[in-house]
Amino acid sequence: ALSMAATLPGPRAGMHPDDEFHSPTSDDTNWSETCWFTFTVPERKISGQLYPFFRANLGTMAAGAYFWDPTGSRPENCLYSKNFWHLPIPDQPLSDITIGNGIKYRCVKPQEQYEISYDDSDGGNEIHAELTFTAVTEPHYLGEHHLDQPGRYTGELVIHGEKMKVDSFGFRDRSWGPRTQHGQGLTSSPAPHGGYSYATGMGADGNLNAFHTITMDWGQGLKSIHGYLMRDGVWAKLAEATRTVVERNAEGIPTRVIIEGVDEKGRSLSARGTGHNGFSFFINPNMFTMNCLYEWEFDGVTAWGEDHDNWSHPAIRKFNREASA
Repeated sequence: ALSMAATLPGPRAGMHPDDEFHSPTSDDTNWSETCWFTFTVPERKISGQLYPFFRANLGTMAAGAYFWDPTGSRPENCLYSKNFWHLPIPDQPLSDITIGNGIKYRCVKPQEQYEISYDDSDGGNEIHAELTFTAVTEPHYLGEHHLDQPGRYTGELVIHGEKMKVDSFGFRDRSWGPRTQHGQGLTSSPAPHGGYSYATGMGADGNLNAFHTITMDWGQGLKSIHGYLMRDGVWAKLAEATRTVVERNAEGIPTRVIIEGVDEKGRSLSARGTGHNGFSFFINPNMFTMNCLYEWEFDGVTAWGEDHDNWSHPAIRKFNREASA
């Protein structure tokens, strides 16, 4: 395999290593890197996300931008959706990069503040996003190759000519390492089905209340492999948790979800979520996802967040066959 590792741009001075590209540890063509930002306008039931997917050893990348509300649930009928394949990786550091599909990222404060924007590189004035993400906790690491972080987005969206203010909590994550698009399971896992759920909000006392969990199903239900609970501003890792889809709509999109768990401080989590939109699409070649804006109730707090129902390509076909049988 042709290794492009030596040609990856170096870091900017003063940046954290995990805000920059990571050199592949081998010539494996499955070596992948992602840099995902997700944001919402809850009062309009609008969700948006930007998702570059880099394959450094192939010297190429994909880059997606997605915006949706309850009026559309698929790429062809949502507010906006476009995923470019086989773009060149720019000769720029990840902390200050302009991608060929119109995404721009700039890290302002390492692992804390990011300026992100998007304009369709094909023109048409369908979409414009100009946002700042400011973290509200430190990044939470899953092993040495993945991090998740909640934050607050501020800025402006323009969708089909209509301007709207963004000022709400959202999320970001980063992954780097081998990620195959083959197999029966999700990414490089044998699990065919998983979930990604979070909420962030302020309690009546002004303290932050939040949770996050990544769940995977190896045949005994969706169980947490990674997550946290923040109660009254006090953060702790989740020791265990489950995700249960209580209800789906006619398209199979989850409309009610329950998260039950306990953190390492012994505090219990019971979160009940209601979906307000849903978007079904392939975010990468072996992950079909149903991404939904959710209103969560937990610890006496009502907070906005998301719920993602993730499936491998073979698994979603099997799920749909069984659902229609």
